[in-house]
Parts: sequence; C-alpha cells; structure tokens
Amino acid sequence: MKAIRFHEYGDPTVLRHEDVDQPVPGTGQVLIRVAATSFNGVDGNIRAGFMQGPIPVALPHIPGIDVSGTIAALGDEVTGLAVGDRVVGFLPMTGDGAAAEYVVAPAGILAPAPTGIDLVDAAALPTVGLTAWQALFDHAKLTGGQRVLINGAGGAVGGYAVQLAKSAGAHVIATTSARTADRAKAAGADEVITDAQESDAKEREAIDHTGVDPVDVVVNLAPIDPARLAALLDVIRPGGVLVNTTVWMPAPSDEPRGVRGIDLFVRSDAGQLAHLTGLVDSGALRVEVAQRVPLAELPSVHAQAAAGTLPGKTVIVV
Repeated sequence: MKAIRFHEYGDPTVLRHEDVDQPVPGTGQVLIRVAATSFNGVDGNIRAGFMQGPIPVALPHIPGIDVSGTIAALGDEVTGLAVGDRVVGFLPMTGDGAAAEYVVAPAGILAPAPTGIDLVDAAALPTVGLTAWQALFDHAKLTGGQRVLINGAGGAVGGYAVQLAKSAGAHVIATTSARTADRAKAAGADEVITDAQESDAKEREAIDHTGVDPVDVVVNLAPIDPARLAALLDVIRPGGVLVNTTVWMPAPSDEPRGVRGIDLFVRSDAGQLAHLTGLVDSGALRVEVAQRVPLAELPSVHAQAAAGTLPGKTVIVV
C-alpha cells in the first residue's frame, strides 16, 4: 500500500510517499480502509522531533492521528463492528497513523461516522472535536448560564468550542486574530474580540482582555507566552477555571481567589466521539474543512503549517 512516512526527525522534507506493507489487525483491532486523515499541529511537532518524550514513536513512522474510513477486516475478539462499517477515530499517538491506504486501530476507540457529511470530511472531527468537548465539559464543567472566554477561537478547536459552549447555553466570548473573526462569529460567539494588527501569531498575543467582564471559564487554545497566559486569570471570577491546551507550559492558578488552572491532554473517547458525530448528524455541530489535499501532497501541508499559512482545517484524502 501507499503511505507517507518519515525515517528521521526533521523539517517537512523528511516525509516520503512510499510503498509499505499493509498492516494486519491483531486481537481487539480492526483494519480500516482510510478515506482521509487530517492535519493537526501535533503531527508537525512529532515529525520535527519535539515530542519524543511524551509521544515516543518508532521510526519509520506514519503520521495522521485522525481517521475516517471503512472497516476492511476484523481482528480476533472484536464485537459490535462489521466489515463495511463507516467509522471515525482518534488513533493512539505512538502508533502508525492514517496517512496511508490502510491503518489498524483498536476497536474500542472507534465511533460511527456521521452520515450527513462526506466520509472524507469526517476526518476533520475527532481530535479537535474531542479537545473542545473535554476542555469545556470534562475539565471546566461548563453549564448553561455561565460565561466562557475562548482564547484563540478562530482555529479548528476554537470553532467547535464556540459551537459546543453556545449549544450548552453559555455566553461565549471569542478572542481571535482579525482574519478569523468572522469564523468565530459564524460559529455563534456572542462577543468577538480582535486585535487590529495583521501579524498572525503576534496578533494573538497582543489581544487585550482588560475590558472583558468577568467570566466563569477561560479556555486557552492560543500559543501565547506564559505572561499573557497568566494575565487571563484576571478576567476569571473567584472559583473559576482556566483550561490550557498548550501543553509545553503549565496552566497558572490563582489560589487566593480559588481559580484553578488545568492542563488538558486530549484523550481518545469513543463515547464522546459518538456523541459529537450525533450532533453533526442532528445539525447541532458544523464540521468545517478549509482544504482537501491528496495523500502524496501531505509534505506541502506540513510546510504550510510550519510557515503559518494553513488556511484552516485540512483533510488529507486517501
């Protein structure tokens, strides 16, 4: 089968489109004929070698932690699934991914693919959708009537977070770059705060939150520096929560006011993913895809990400 692999850590040029052996499902696993995977920021960090401690992979490695596709074969002791089922999943980060024609996956991580969108586009949901859900509801315990500030709401996770928080009955304040403000508004944000600059990463860091009325929850999705992350505590009410997804720095807390800082490490959860796909099919959650790129061109997607020029959520069509 064809796959994208890297044999050494490095820049996007280490990615190779090559022939590899088709995997065979073991006990408790299924073989998936891949429709698509998607690009996530962690894919680039793994390829570059920045995640060798927390996410050790064996080289050569096939990237792609999201998968959408059709079950092609069942391993022993798999129940509840059948050949031909259309599924989505967030794959184990340390194993080979879905940038290939076939991938094996633990049966227990898979959820039925949404039926109301193309199977290719469904690959845009698992990792970012689960990150948004777990930030808001597993960690922040968001409930209706609360106020939530989503910092960096213009990205893929932010789009889901805004939609989910709004659906839960929260008042949603989104902070974005100027170029992604319309995206946050379309997702349903009640308020959108932008910066006037047009310099992407610097723009996100420069957003001023001092005029924001107090909130119960802050979800930080932006790669801001530690000082600006700590400054977000100032807009949180006593007893509130700051959930941080930038795992290279710990979430700050304000103990005298009872404000907790929580670091989010997204985990695969088939039940939560099935709930999200159900929301997609009911029309309560919208999946947005900025571009669809053939498998052989995955190195160019990594290069776009490294240059900061990705137009949005990108699916890799296999």
